[in-house]
Amino acid sequence: MARLFGTDGVRGKANTELTPELAFKLGKAGAYVLGKGQEKAKIVIGKDTRISGDMLEAALAAGICSMGVDVLKAGVLPTPGIAFLTRTLEASAGVVISASHNPYEDNGIKFFAGSGFKLSDELEDEIEDTLKRIDELELPSGGDIGSIVEVENASEKYAAFLKKTSVSLKGLKIILDCANGAAYEVGPKVLADLGAEVIPLYNQPDGININVHCGSTHPEALAKEVLQHGADLGLACDGDADRIIAVDENGNILDGDAIMVICARALKDKGKLAHDSLVVTVMSNMGLHKALRKAGIRILETKVGDRYVMEKLLESGAILGGEQSGHLIFLEHNTTGDGLLSGLQLLSVIKEKKAKLSELAKQMKRFPQVLVNTSVCSKDKIMQNEQVNLKVREVQESLGEDGRILVRPSGTESLIRVMLEGPDQQELTRLAEEVIKVVSIVDQNDLG
Repeated sequence: MARLFGTDGVRGKANTELTPELAFKLGKAGAYVLGKGQEKAKIVIGKDTRISGDMLEAALAAGICSMGVDVLKAGVLPTPGIAFLTRTLEASAGVVISASHNPYEDNGIKFFAGSGFKLSDELEDEIEDTLKRIDELELPSGGDIGSIVEVENASEKYAAFLKKTSVSLKGLKIILDCANGAAYEVGPKVLADLGAEVIPLYNQPDGININVHCGSTHPEALAKEVLQHGADLGLACDGDADRIIAVDENGNILDGDAIMVICARALKDKGKLAHDSLVVTVMSNMGLHKALRKAGIRILETKVGDRYVMEKLLESGAILGGEQSGHLIFLEHNTTGDGLLSGLQLLSVIKEKKAKLSELAKQMKRFPQVLVNTSVCSKDKIMQNEQVNLKVREVQESLGEDGRILVRPSGTESLIRVMLEGPDQQELTRLAEEVIKVVSIVDQNDLG
């Protein structure tokens, strides 16, 4: 049986792959493992705005209660809000029902430990092993069955926490794209409470419009609105609001790399960037590397995935890291990627520097980048193939010091991802096509 937990919890099509039956069993197994040895354990549950959220929440809560563990229902709240509540309410664990930036048909279940950090592989494996023998577990009865309690003012608690991390935003006109997702209420409220003029965008969720042509994966609509309203900037969350993408006053889109450069340099200027270090993944743009080397900031690199960023942060003692996608971790404030919090840190720099976002963005000159995916039968065979590796080395020699190539297997699909960076977009496209051609020939030969 394939591992149930992927790179970010358990995901699948709601009601076909991720069924209420599976959610019920995950609730039982999760409660058994994470509530073990505690006199009266409790688990916080939150969700985004997907139509399947209520169904999965009911099944998950029933499973948790059947193991004698109480459920604290927080309702619709960003993923990082659940991480925050889990540790501040001293719960045994937290669970978020969300598929992040995926379409509404998908959903997911991810757990947080009582510390507010995502679970280790070992704990996820223990939950999976427990799931396989779920019918053997001893069930409580009578007064030992768990109960469900609504968390009072869950959104307000999280909002109060966010506001403490920021300065006054008075004088800023901000457009916030909520992706019709989990930040649709708390996001605009926090910005307004801090004094900003806020124009909310895509903040009318109906259960099926989450991430539809909006949010951090589609910031083009936000860019148009920023120009139309003459706003100082725009911010776009994804469905569960653990990512953020920014748009400057001229409609230019700034990804996670650009935001990290701005925030890392500002923290270093104040002597607050621990170890003068930033953690990024191998996908971060070469422009980030050049900008931060110039600023005397050490870059620690990891594999793609926020869990690897977190591991490196904890291992190195650094406090800031993230991904190009906008999944940024400010470890001094929260234990997971937090879109709204990251946006507030960026806004605080703008206010403190009394600068326009476009001016701050000039600190990093982005290198042209080409990303191409191709389906293959065996990712491992492609990655180990000498023809492919020879072509990759040839392309790297062609690019020299002013460019790079990265070929890697997808963590979730049967795809090979090819990324090239360098000064000439057309040349990068040509070279990417050459690499893909070699990969396809090798794959076809392997099939034959």
